[in-house]
Amino acid sequence: MQDITKNNFDFIRVLLAFIVFVGHLGALSASEQLTFLTYSPVEIAVFAFFIVSGFLIARSYERSSSLKSYAKKRINRIVPAYLLVVFLCAILLSLVSTLSFSEYFGNTQVYKYLFWNSLFMNFKAPWLPGVFGNQAVNGALWTLKIEMCFYISVPLIFLFFGKNNRYRNISLIILYFLSLIYLNYFEMTEQASLSRQIPGSLCYFIGGMFIYFNFDQFIKHKNTLFIIAMLTVWIDLILNIKLFSPMMISIIVLYIAYSFKFLNNFGKYGDFTYGIYIFHFPIIRVFATLGLFANYNPYFMSIICMLVVIGVGIASWHLYEKRFL
Repeated sequence: MQDITKNNFDFIRVLLAFIVFVGHLGALSASEQLTFLTYSPVEIAVFAFFIVSGFLIARSYERSSSLKSYAKKRINRIVPAYLLVVFLCAILLSLVSTLSFSEYFGNTQVYKYLFWNSLFMNFKAPWLPGVFGNQAVNGALWTLKIEMCFYISVPLIFLFFGKNNRYRNISLIILYFLSLIYLNYFEMTEQASLSRQIPGSLCYFIGGMFIYFNFDQFIKHKNTLFIIAMLTVWIDLILNIKLFSPMMISIIVLYIAYSFKFLNNFGKYGDFTYGIYIFHFPIIRVFATLGLFANYNPYFMSIICMLVVIGVGIASWHLYEKRFL
């Protein structure tokens, strides 16, 4: 049977981060020449991140010696870099604010931004005074509060249903369909922003968890499951309803993770994905604010922006994130 530690998760996360970057580049650059980039499937990429988390976090909890050990690993992975980007944005974006330094740092919105964003409640204070036209500084951070809630939910799921019992699969299936009811209701009522919140996104996280708990069976039948998943996702798209597609997308993501062995060592130089993800949004907005996409060749500036984002992600990993792990 395939070794669970031999996988392509590092490659998948980089690919997903790149998909999100490309989609946001098209939307935030305000360049007509880059509009085609908005067709990048950002939403699917975000949900795929949740699937990967479901698989890896369930494994992390099951392998942890205690709840304290689990909590420490999860906090150290996500919180330090998250707080870093929040505080760096609050300080460095004063340089592109339309307000003077004294007006900027004398504005209470700066401190509201720091307070609410530090608590993962980005929606309470998403903007900084005079920065990006008082629009959201970092629209990518909304997923982090959901990720934190997922981290909390795993011990609770184990608490209610046990680490190893025959009711676990059926319990996850029930939670999966309850999540789908929430997701589809708010999508059908055209409240997409609500549909993506924790109850609606949970079905993707559970998809990753479910495959982890049934890993041997998944590996044994992965080729057949992959074909079924591709067909089912296509049917769900035609019917414009999410019924089985979250679980099917989970199968597709995990199929990629445990196929193509030549990608197994993709992350040997470090895990830069998180840094790329949390920093890319404000970096694109700075490029747009400075008029770099409008005044220069937008394709060339897109490459420069991408290289800056990758460089910041690499620096974040080696100079900061890795120290906490």
